[in-house]
Formats: sequence, C-alpha cells, structure tokens
Amino acid sequence: MKKYCLAAALSMAFLAPVAHADTILGLYVGVDGWQSDNSGSFADKGNTAQNFNFEDETFVSYYAALEHPVPLVPNIKLKYTELELNGSTTLDTAFEFNGTTYRNNTVASTMSDLSHIDYILYYEIFDNDLVSIDLGINAKQFDGEITVSGTDSSNANDVQVTEKIDFSGFVPLVYGRAEVGLPLTGLSVFFEGSLLAIDDSKVQDYQAGIAWALLDNLAVDMDIKAGYRSMVIELDDIDNVYTNIDASGPFAGIQIHF
Repeated sequence: MKKYCLAAALSMAFLAPVAHADTILGLYVGVDGWQSDNSGSFADKGNTAQNFNFEDETFVSYYAALEHPVPLVPNIKLKYTELELNGSTTLDTAFEFNGTTYRNNTVASTMSDLSHIDYILYYEIFDNDLVSIDLGINAKQFDGEITVSGTDSSNANDVQVTEKIDFSGFVPLVYGRAEVGLPLTGLSVFFEGSLLAIDDSKVQDYQAGIAWALLDNLAVDMDIKAGYRSMVIELDDIDNVYTNIDASGPFAGIQIHF
C-alpha cells in the first residue's frame, strides 16, 4: 500500500505548477513520525476477543493534497498510515482464531497490520491568512492481516502453530480540518480528524498540534509541526475481523506547499 500511496503522491506532484499560486493549483506533501502507545483486542468470526500487550511503536504517515479553483469539484487528499502492532499475552482462557484453539496458560503472540490509506474529498469552507476550515468525506481503506502464534490445544506435544487472516474493506468517515494562525509569530494551531460511529463500529482518527512556518515565499512554503494523534479502530465484521484498538501518542512532521 505504501508504494501505491507514494506513486499517487508523485503523480499529483507532476500536476502542480512551478509557481506558488493556489488560484491555479496548490500541492501539499508531508510526512509525520508518530510515537504510539498501543492497546486493545481482536477476534475473528464473532469469537471472544483477546487482549494483547502491544508494544509501543514509531509509525510513519505520508500524505499529499491537491487543491484547485474549480467550483463544486472537491479537493483531494491521500494519506498512508503505517500501523503494524506487535504484542503478546499469557492466555487465561483458550483463544480460538482462524479455526485453531490456542491453549490457556501459554503465551500467544501477534502481528496485527492495520496500515491503511485515507482517500479524502473536501471543500475549503473558509480560507484566509488567519483561519482555514475544510469539510468533507473520507474513505479509509484497510488491506491488512493479523497473525497469531501459540500452542495448539489439540496437540499434546506443545506444537507451536501460526494462523493468519487477511482482511480488506473501506470505512466511510466524516472529515474536518481547522487551522488558526497566530499573527506576527509564524505559528498556527490546527485540528484534523475523521470519525464514524455506526451500530457496533466506531472509527476515529484525529490529531491536534502547532505548526511553525520555517519557510514562506512565492515559490514554496515549508512548515514543521508537532502535536498529538489518537486513533480508535473498533471494526465490526470486516471480512470476519473484529477489533478494538487504541493507538495514541505524540507526533512531529514536515509539510511542503508548492
């Protein structure tokens, strides 16, 4: 998925003008590093969810956004977020996953890949030098896998078994972003988020922070930014996968505006 997102970002870059002129086209590209504290559980086919002690991880996000002046046609933003969670737990009861039952009182480990791409269509509701507000929709595409390794309870010889489930699907979300500049400082505060709550599913992904204009001229702008990102992924039956994952922590990044 990372290759697809980077290819899309490069394609968008070729569409951007040499001059800095949002009245024609404007291209934003950026990368964030995210130190995440992770927790949660998962299951398959409606079985009882199992909590795992997930490790703290450092993830990377890449994004590109193309803005234009064409009336009624939304702007577009693509964002790839790495989210590979590694963890383990001592089972206090038998845990069934992909047809295998893992024995209680043994250690089970997992690698849960919830990396995804956001396809965002949005409109600039308000945009000037001090305040900008964007509203739109987001289709968050998961194309991942979950593996579990542990002791098979059906075998008396403590045989280690690894099971893997691949899953994919889109989750529709409402998207919003707001930024307020602090006059004469080069600083701004921002909030960006996507969320959805339908029946037993809930997905929310938001970040808030502060940005500093490191470079600002007619050809290119460059901002450095830092803040806090929180993601909750409660999936209900996406290819028979059920999750309740919380990943939250500080981030820092850089954004370039052509």
